[in-house]
Amino acid sequence: MITGELKNKIDKVWETFWTGGITNPLTVIEQFTYLLYIKGLDDNEKKKEADAELLGLEFEGVFPKGKPQLRWSIFSNMGAEEMFEVVTQEVFPFIKDLGGKESIYSKFMKDAIFVIPTPSLLARVVAGINGLLQASNSDGKKDTLGDLYEYLLSKLSTAGTNGQFRTPRHIIDMIVRLMKPTPEDIIVDPSAGSAGFLVGAGEYLKENHNDMFFIQGLREHFNQNMFHGFEMDGTMLRIGAMNMMLHGVDNPNIAYRDSLSEQNKDTEQYTLVLANPPFKGSLDYESVSDDLLKVTKTKKTELLFLALFLRMLKKGGRCASIVPDGVLFGSSKAHKAIREEIIENHKLEAIISMPSGVFKPYAGVSTAIMIFTKTDAGGTDDVWFYDMKADGYSLDDKRNPIEANDIPDIVGRFNNLTDEKKRKRTEQSFFVPIEEIRDNGYDLSISKYKEVEYEEIEYEAPSIILDRISSLEREILQGIDDLRELIK
Repeated sequence: MITGELKNKIDKVWETFWTGGITNPLTVIEQFTYLLYIKGLDDNEKKKEADAELLGLEFEGVFPKGKPQLRWSIFSNMGAEEMFEVVTQEVFPFIKDLGGKESIYSKFMKDAIFVIPTPSLLARVVAGINGLLQASNSDGKKDTLGDLYEYLLSKLSTAGTNGQFRTPRHIIDMIVRLMKPTPEDIIVDPSAGSAGFLVGAGEYLKENHNDMFFIQGLREHFNQNMFHGFEMDGTMLRIGAMNMMLHGVDNPNIAYRDSLSEQNKDTEQYTLVLANPPFKGSLDYESVSDDLLKVTKTKKTELLFLALFLRMLKKGGRCASIVPDGVLFGSSKAHKAIREEIIENHKLEAIISMPSGVFKPYAGVSTAIMIFTKTDAGGTDDVWFYDMKADGYSLDDKRNPIEANDIPDIVGRFNNLTDEKKRKRTEQSFFVPIEEIRDNGYDLSISKYKEVEYEEIEYEAPSIILDRISSLEREILQGIDDLRELIK
C-alpha cells in the first residue's frame, strides 16, 4: 500500500498533470502508465544486461543498438525541448510497435495517443516519476511500479459506463485467497476493466508458488497463456494490459471483446473465472449469444454472465464472481433458472454477503460473492453462507481504515469448512442443505436462512411505571410553583 512521502509525491505528479491541462482521471492514468512502462522497460533491460554480463553471455535486448535515446535513463536527463521531441517522435512510436505489428500488445496499443502537450509538462512529470521511484526504493519496496499503479487506479472515484466500477484491491485479494490459483490454472476475467483480478492472481502465485518460475514450462505458461481478460472500453483495455505488464506478465492475453455476444466463442477453455461483471440492467436479445439465452432467457447482464462463466469453464473449473443481491433472490423465471442451473447441475459452494458500503464511493449497491465449480453432474450438497459485516474500512464515502474486519475470518473459515458444520444459524457463517434451498425456490439470500436471536427484555409492571410518572409530575409541578414564588 502506498503511504507517507511516496503517496505525497504521486499526488504531486497527479497535480502536475492537472495544472498542465490534463484533468480527466482516465487520461492521466493512461499517460502516467505509458511513462511508467517506458521506465520499466529500461529498468528490466539493465537487470538483464547485468545478469548476462555476470554469466558471460551475449545479450540482445528490446532496445535497438545505436538508439540509446529510447531509454529512460538517457532521455530523462535531456533538456525539456530535446526530451519532448525524442519521446513524441521516437520513444512513443517505439513502444507502440513492441512485439511486432500482429502481436496482441500492438493491437491494443494501436489507438494509443501521447497527449502530454508541452515540453515543460513532460519534463516536470518525468522528474516527478524519478523522484517518486527514488522515494519508493528508499522504502525497500519490492513491487514499486505495481503498488504505484494500484494507487493511481484508486483515484478513479466515479463509476464507469455500463454499470462498471473498480473492485477494491482488498476485496480482490480476499477472493483470490479464497480461490487459491495454482501454477497450472488458466484464468479469465470476461469483464477485466483494469485487470485487477488477473493482477491479484499473479501476485498470489508469486507469493505462494515462487518455485514455478524456475520451471521453464510453468514460467512460460505464466507469461504467455495463464491470464486472459476481455474488455469493451479501449482506454481500460490499454490500462489493464499495462497493469499486467507492470506486474511482470510479459504477454497478457488482454483483448477487445463483447463477452456476451456471438463474438465470444470460448467454450470450456478456462479453469478459473475471477470476475465482477457490470450490472447494466438489460441488453437486446439480438446482441446476446444464443447459447447463453438457452440457459437463462433474460436481458439482464448479471444473469447472462453467470451462464457465460459456465460455458467458458472446463469441467472441474471454478468461479468466484461478485453479483448484485438481486441475483440471489430475484423471483423472475430467469433468476430462478440460473440459480437452479448452478445448484442442480453444478456445485454451488458458497455465498458471501457483503455490506452495501464496500463499493463506495463508486456505488452503494448491495452485493455478494458467489463461488461454484462446474461439474455438469451436480454435486451441491450444503451451501456455505457468510454474513460479512465489515471489510476493514468505514462503509461511508470516505472509506477510512477501521479495526473491524471480517476478511481474515472469511478466508480462514472457507479454507477449513469441516469445522463450519457445527455452526448455528445465529452465527455469522453456517451451512444450509440443498433440500432447504430447493424448498425455498432456490432463494440464496442469507436473510432467508439466518436466525436472529432476540434478547428477552423484562419490563417493570405498569403500576410501577405509572407511579414513577406521577412522582415526576409532582416534582415538575413543585418546580413550577417554586419559580412563581421567585418572580413575585
